[in-house]
Amino acid sequence: MTAAAPVLRFAPSPNGRLHLGHAYSALLNADLAARMGGVCRLRIEDIDPARSKPDFVDGIVTDLAWLGLTYPEPVRRQSRHMAAYRVALDGLIASGLAYPCFCSRGQIRARVASGGDGPRDPDGVPLYPGTCRHLDRAAAADRIARGDPHTWRLDMAAALRRAGPTHGYVAFDTAGAHRVAADPARWGDAVIARRDVPTSYHLAVVHDDAAEGITHVVRGRDLEAATDLHVLLQALLGLPVPRYRHHALLLDTGGEKLAKSRGSRSLADLRQAGATPEAVRARLGFA
Repeated sequence: MTAAAPVLRFAPSPNGRLHLGHAYSALLNADLAARMGGVCRLRIEDIDPARSKPDFVDGIVTDLAWLGLTYPEPVRRQSRHMAAYRVALDGLIASGLAYPCFCSRGQIRARVASGGDGPRDPDGVPLYPGTCRHLDRAAAADRIARGDPHTWRLDMAAALRRAGPTHGYVAFDTAGAHRVAADPARWGDAVIARRDVPTSYHLAVVHDDAAEGITHVVRGRDLEAATDLHVLLQALLGLPVPRYRHHALLLDTGGEKLAKSRGSRSLADLRQAGATPEAVRARLGFA
């Protein structure tokens, strides 16, 4: 039987215009897909209803086309698949692996502060102290029925017991492939569904990678730690685990990573200033 061709993806969020860091990741994914005889898909990760804007979606399409990149149709839009994420979430809830959390961010900060300087997750956020983990199920159901705002958190201890010690993934780069032992416990009881939508980045991305048959995930090093949580969710949901590569991030003159939130110069800005796609590709090493 012939092995299936590799499938990669570039998956930006439409909460701002693409910058050079996005261009590098998009070009790297396209280059690797071509080298491996595979295909690279585009996914629009627009689960955030407050920050995702149609103009930014249009901007993503324009910027990628300007770089000379094309993608198979249809392009997956996460906002159109909320029902599928809800099914995945309900499965985790039914298995006793997720619980509702009614704590506000302010309440969590106060509770954490009262306990001193405790452990933090890889993003530097204090680990959730488990306030709602042992709420009476009937009482929690009544609060949900009343419409009390809540997130859904993964019960990390229960999840690790269910998944067992086998979770991990294969990382690959130009030097070859090697097995990485994941450590999802460092994320604590992570949020897997937000207050406003029945999913989170973590839950949606593992669902979509499986739904689109993604075999190789190539993304920035800032998401390397999140991969530990992703392979745990893949084990719990019975999903295949892609191979992963986490590339270096582009930095500004101050040594900080390029980011929309920092106002990094966008591809649209560069284009307006007279930059050509050929010059941008050469600058990023894809001449």
